[in-house]
Amino acid sequence: MAPVVLAGFLSGKKQILIMNNKSLCTIADVADLVPQLRQIRQHLHQHPELSNEESATAALVAEKLESLGYQVTTAVGGYGVVGTMKLGNGSRCIGIRADMDALPITEQTGVSYTSQFPGKMHACGHDGHTAMLLGAAAQLARSKNFSGTVHLIFQPAEEIGFNSGAERMLAEQLFERFPCDAVYGLHNHPGYPVGKMMFRSGPFMAACDTVNITVHGKGGHAARPHMTVDPILVASGLVIALQSVISRNIDPNETAVVTIGSLHSGHAANVIPETARLEMSVRSFDPEVRKILEQRIRTLVENHAAGYGARTEIEYIPGYPVLVNHAQETAFAVEVAKELLGEENVVDNLPPISGSEDFAYFLQQKPGCFLRLGNGDSAVLHNPAYNFNDESLSFGAAYWTRLVERYLGS
Repeated sequence: MAPVVLAGFLSGKKQILIMNNKSLCTIADVADLVPQLRQIRQHLHQHPELSNEESATAALVAEKLESLGYQVTTAVGGYGVVGTMKLGNGSRCIGIRADMDALPITEQTGVSYTSQFPGKMHACGHDGHTAMLLGAAAQLARSKNFSGTVHLIFQPAEEIGFNSGAERMLAEQLFERFPCDAVYGLHNHPGYPVGKMMFRSGPFMAACDTVNITVHGKGGHAARPHMTVDPILVASGLVIALQSVISRNIDPNETAVVTIGSLHSGHAANVIPETARLEMSVRSFDPEVRKILEQRIRTLVENHAAGYGARTEIEYIPGYPVLVNHAQETAFAVEVAKELLGEENVVDNLPPISGSEDFAYFLQQKPGCFLRLGNGDSAVLHNPAYNFNDESLSFGAAYWTRLVERYLGS
């Protein structure tokens, strides 16, 4: 990634602005930062890096944090970066997290700053999450309106699904090295207006497991199917049969999803292949439901294939756990949002989301809250036409600043 040259607050220590205004941060307070945050965000969008490849993104983040006077630690759990600032005599510590990685998708937005790396794009808005937290870093550094310690956590490899950046940062003792009394994160949310924030206490985002199924049959000539065991027939039947796992095994009051996202087999019209492969995503909100899903999927797949004379190999990969927001920390986050945006722009009981998020691992170790920020009428996440809405930059930067100021009130 080529270096980005910026003027003003993020370009060097000597240009840091010092403010003496001790009132809590408002949207207007960060308005002057937005042009440069937009430039950073669009630069990151042009130069996306996949999970565990975020070297240039991490270097940019570290350089900006250092220029703002933060103590910077790099290579935490891979390309993770933590910026720490301690002010005053306060003993409390707070962590704010942004994710940095992109997705293996070919961009179709048509914007002037489209991805320069074919097959890679920021289709989930992590470029915006990173830019917003850098904006908060700048505002906190210049207003200095807190007493205590803030850790700004820039995390790699959220999109990978397992052995993620959050897991690896925790394995390298993230919270022992950077103690936090509470930790917060957010994700943009297409379909809700810019400037609106959404919250939910308790289970909020689903657990997600990946299941890879290989069906082993007996290949042969398409004209002599009676002499074969057709794995495509078996796999096709499984696509339908697996839907019964939800409809006939899970309480209708519970939420669960089984999606077959990939089915591959064969290369020629006149050949019955030896194998077929299915790849599935399995999502749930309750640990017991999660266990039932695995049990029923394994049993159904094995017995279904056996009925056709085929056999199967099942690779069941546990993914992210259910993301559970803590009640007290969520109530505090809602309170701050209402102060900043007004009650009419805050949804404090958003329905559960079937997407998953490795921030759940952080919330297993520390109290905190993961929230959503409106992205306007954009394409959905993980879509080639998706783009983060730059109008959200000021809201995210101001919110994180005010949250820290309130939590570490001097």
